[in-house]
Amino acid sequence: MNSKKKKRVLFLCTGNSCRSQMAEGWLKHLGGDAYDVFSAGIEAHGKNPRAITVMKDAGVDISTQASEIVDTAILETLDLLVTVCTHADAHCPVFSIKGKREHWPFDDPAKASGTEEEVMRAFARVRDQIRCRIELFLQET
Repeated sequence: MNSKKKKRVLFLCTGNSCRSQMAEGWLKHLGGDAYDVFSAGIEAHGKNPRAITVMKDAGVDISTQASEIVDTAILETLDLLVTVCTHADAHCPVFSIKGKREHWPFDDPAKASGTEEEVMRAFARVRDQIRCRIELFLQET
């Protein structure tokens, strides 16, 4: 058994429906047992079905993750808080956290317009950008 303490990471977005959900899924998938990973929103909008679909297409199941409002108690236990949208970064409640805070901005695929195929391409593009950022994070740690 690994006695090393797991790093606790929270991905924060406005509604905890797309980007933070995908980031949570990627870090759980790619980071393995080294991390306790959470996602939350300033509000809870419910998971976007398109986010679930594009992640499933990439081999990651996020369907059982919850869409939750950030719990201030968890902030005290984090090693890293990552905001994944500019709105959350600007409006995140200011609490002391023991860990680091970083901002990794991604476009909101839920705001994509066009045909269903074009919208799904936007979701896949953001999914892939988040995966690349998670992979970079894992290389740096």
